[in-house]
Amino acid sequence: MATEPPVAMDEGERKIVNEFCHHLEKSKQLFNGLRDLPQYGHKQWQSYFGRTFDVYTKLWKFQQQHRQVLDTKYGLKRWQIGEVASKIGQLYYHYYLRTSETNYLNEAFSFYSAIRMRAYYSKASKEERPDLMVKKLRYYARFIVVCLLLKKMKLVRDLVRELSKQIDDYTGTYEPDDQMEWNLVLGEIKAFIEADNIINVVDADSSMMVLSHRLTPLNTPPQDKGAPVYLTLQEILIVGNCHEQVKFSELTLDMFRMLQTLEREPQDDLTNQIYDTSPAPGRQPMLGPQSSLENGDRTGVRDNPHKYLLYKPTFGQLNTFLASAFKELPPNGAMVLYISADGCHGNQKHTDDAAYDLGGVITNSRREGEETSKTKRASHLKEIHCLHPGDLYPYTRKPLFLIVDSSNSSAFQNVPNLFGQPLVCLLSPEQVPATMQEQQQKGSLFTLFLHCPLMALCFVCKMVDVPVALWDKCQAQVDKFVAESSRLFSRSRKLGESAFWFSVVYCMAARFS
Repeated sequence: MATEPPVAMDEGERKIVNEFCHHLEKSKQLFNGLRDLPQYGHKQWQSYFGRTFDVYTKLWKFQQQHRQVLDTKYGLKRWQIGEVASKIGQLYYHYYLRTSETNYLNEAFSFYSAIRMRAYYSKASKEERPDLMVKKLRYYARFIVVCLLLKKMKLVRDLVRELSKQIDDYTGTYEPDDQMEWNLVLGEIKAFIEADNIINVVDADSSMMVLSHRLTPLNTPPQDKGAPVYLTLQEILIVGNCHEQVKFSELTLDMFRMLQTLEREPQDDLTNQIYDTSPAPGRQPMLGPQSSLENGDRTGVRDNPHKYLLYKPTFGQLNTFLASAFKELPPNGAMVLYISADGCHGNQKHTDDAAYDLGGVITNSRREGEETSKTKRASHLKEIHCLHPGDLYPYTRKPLFLIVDSSNSSAFQNVPNLFGQPLVCLLSPEQVPATMQEQQQKGSLFTLFLHCPLMALCFVCKMVDVPVALWDKCQAQVDKFVAESSRLFSRSRKLGESAFWFSVVYCMAARFS
């Protein structure tokens, strides 16, 4: 932003400009420092995030209160206001990633939506600054991610068309070196949307409806009053590394589906979010006093289990996050580890050492530039980024629910219960029907059944268009089965604490007991 005022100022105006510059510089310093915070743990980063929120709150209010002076004396431009709003949106999105609270997605959406509705970046192309155009493109990419997570698919498609036009304008004007990278980003977005669109649920007017598959009061199995709760789901790790599967913004399709399966629907406008209503009629962006950014509403009881999303982590990274989640587990807390990754097969089919000789899943493909010749010569060396069953043994000291979706999932079928804690391993089939093998880029069939059994059934049966009345009727049968299964398991005296785990298997929705 500009640092020198364009015209003369009196003392009061100079004070306003100087105070704005102070808030602006402080906000930049704190925002840039976010990247240095640890990505794991619950407490190490909270105070820093709080200070960053507070500074951006003051900056946003200040520019609202003194807009006329800043416009005329400082030369404040609309794209500069948009840049501040964009960073606030990023703050909310990253706070969602760290807390798993979906309501922060609504806040991020509000700020991103306001940027578009108020056309803050509309004159960015006239500035003749390629870096400013890049900021605009990044804003579009981030907004699309938030809309995807909120299942606002109508808006997503509009944004993709706008992003495509902006990329054409950017590359046509500047002929930049990153032209191919932005075309790749656009291609990934389009492929992701197409792959996720497995079936069309249509209404009476043949208009396509977009369904949300997060947990809501409408699909939560009832819990008997006074029923004891032995364990609660507190920590979740979602790991993805499938070579053939589409991805966008470090989210594979399997990761995208599973993170929704393990989240509650955002509370804002809940009834309208069961079906896609983006943007909701008459809904105004919370870019004012109602925003929880300004009210400081960043605390309270956690509504969702804490999650880590790990795309192609190295073994060291995965082990660090596992250890952190393990450490943070409270008494009677349970951890879910979901892995969707390519198989890493061992050299021996029959062995007494099932911990390591049967292979496992590869969480990070070998990077370019790594030394491979010695590895090829020394065939006895194991893949460094392969997660073996034995690597998980230390974490069975506390309740663990392991879900492995891989072509080598059987490697985990004999994980021993060494410490007497509840332990469940839910493993995918290693092969799929021949008719499904060509659909691997659209995500795993196993994960799709966990995400939405009815959608998976339609996909297997090659049902493309389903009337909403029929969908609701079939979904009612699924919900009835899930509710009855949950009731039977929770009342079973023989199952005891393991009732919690079987409830998770049969109803991934109620999944947090």
